[in-house]
Amino acid sequence: MEPFTLEATVDRPRAVVFDYLADVANHPEFTDHFLKDWHMTREETYGVGAGGRFEADIPFARFAWGDYTLVEAEKDRHLVFAGRSGKFNRIRTVNVFDLRDGPGGATRVALTVETRPELPTDRLLESLGQKRSLRRSWKKALKRLRLILEDDRSRGRRATIAGGPRKPATDH
Repeated sequence: MEPFTLEATVDRPRAVVFDYLADVANHPEFTDHFLKDWHMTREETYGVGAGGRFEADIPFARFAWGDYTLVEAEKDRHLVFAGRSGKFNRIRTVNVFDLRDGPGGATRVALTVETRPELPTDRLLESLGQKRSLRRSWKKALKRLRLILEDDRSRGRRATIAGGPRKPATDH
């Protein structure tokens, strides 16, 4: 799918928005309306290497599980999440958050979403409504992000770590 870019203005400093987005465990709070059943892929949920696995609720998604990992982070400016979804995880995905200064100390958040389906069947399913649905869902997610960071409203549940709780460290 051709990449699309959505923008939102969040009335919070850029460092606050960056820190919130760099913690992948926060992502279910603003995406749980279309990315469900989140599980973190490692215990450390902040920074490069942190990632999550989820089930996407989008039309024509026969194999709805996907994941993404924070692969690049430029402090207070730029976050790149790369992942895979679809049957056998063959559809590559890239989500890029660019943060810029906005008016009055606010932050302009620009999100670019791109998927790269390999097979013609995957491209067909995407053309039947998945792109429109993804665009609409990410637009709502950015609105929820703004509400969470500005007013602490519309917050979903944080993700759990895959495999459940960990046993405390022992000397043995």
